Order: sequence, then structure tokens, then C-alpha cells
Amino acid sequence: MSKIDKVRVLIAEDQALIREGIATLLAQQNDDFEMLPGAADGEQAIEFARRYRPDVILMDLQMPRVDGIAATQRILRELPHTHIVVLTTFETNDLIFEAVSAGAKAYLLKDARIDEIATTIRAVMNGQSGLSPSVAARILDEFKRLRGPRVSAKLPVRDGLTARENEILTLIVEGKSNTEIGERLHLAEGTVKNYVSTILEKCQVKNRTELAIKAITY
Repeated sequence: MSKIDKVRVLIAEDQALIREGIATLLAQQNDDFEMLPGAADGEQAIEFARRYRPDVILMDLQMPRVDGIAATQRILRELPHTHIVVLTTFETNDLIFEAVSAGAKAYLLKDARIDEIATTIRAVMNGQSGLSPSVAARILDEFKRLRGPRVSAKLPVRDGLTARENEILTLIVEGKSNTEIGERLHLAEGTVKNYVSTILEKCQVKNRTELAIKAITY
């Protein structure tokens, strides 16, 4: 991969040892990452994002001056094509919900392997979510809790979706994997994948998490 094709990565992390260690390890991953100067707090992350225009920012949540949630919001207002990947030690429902609501495309814990971090960066660059099914389910549960009785167990039929597609959409909102959907509806997993791709295209979203959130907030 030529230098121009490299993914430009900025790490926002207040602990220098962690920041520099991740940067060193990512730089060794198949030579497809270009590591930008790291930011020591949220305010510096905003400043460096403006200056260097990264493709992906690995964002800690608890940082001095400006926290990761506020930094994510401010960066994405100015640079909507930047992808934010949260990398933190915290996994409470509130923080996960706030990070994704702010626009983060993935949520990883700091004990993640370096190859998992690299894979997640590549995934979000390809328009995919870096959320595990369990994390996505927790986000959707939080949406349902906030909206209360307005969210029903069965979603109304969406304009432009077939009855089968709506059935699959309902199961996606419940956090079901393709395998689980296939077992429930007696469909091959490949068939489910094709349905999901069609639904994503019709609903004009990039991934399952965006689709489920859009369905609930529709």
C-alpha cells in the first residue's frame, strides 16, 4: 500500500505510555497506518484534528480539559468524515450510549489486542460498525429505556421494505446475529446476509447499529 493510501490515525490519550505504545504497535501492522502526533487531552485532540485531518481518531473518554465525548462532538461537527473509535477502560451503559450518540463508530476497551484495534480501524474505514453484538444491544436497550412506552415490541411496517425485510429488521433491533436470525426464520445465514445488505441500502445506513437506532428513533 502506498503512503497516500495509508489510514491516517490520531490517538487521543492522556497517558503517554499507553498513547505511544499503541502508536508504535499500530505502525507495525502491515504498513497501512500513518501515525499522526498524539493528543494528550481532549482540547489537543480537537486542535490536532483540525491541523492534521485524520481518517480515524482513537479517543479516550476520561481526559483533562475536554473529555472524549465532548471532543468527539466538536470534531465531528467540523470534520464529519473523520471516524471516531473509542478506546477506554470504561464500559458502562451510559458512557457507551453517550459515545455512540456523539458519533463514535466503534467502542473498544484498552485491554483489546492490537490486532483487534487494527481490524476495527479498517472496519470503520469501510463503513462498518466496530461494536460487538452485546455492546450494540446495550445501546439499543438504552434507547428503548429513554423512549419508554413509545417503543413497541413490534415495529410498524417500513415504507419500501417487504414483510420479510421488516421481520428481519425487528430481529436486528433485538440484537440478534445473522446466525440467530437464520435459525429463527429458518433461513440460510447467507440469505440473511443478503437481506441485511438490501435493508441497509434501502434505509440508507452504513451498518447494523445505525440501522437499529434509526428504526427505533423513526
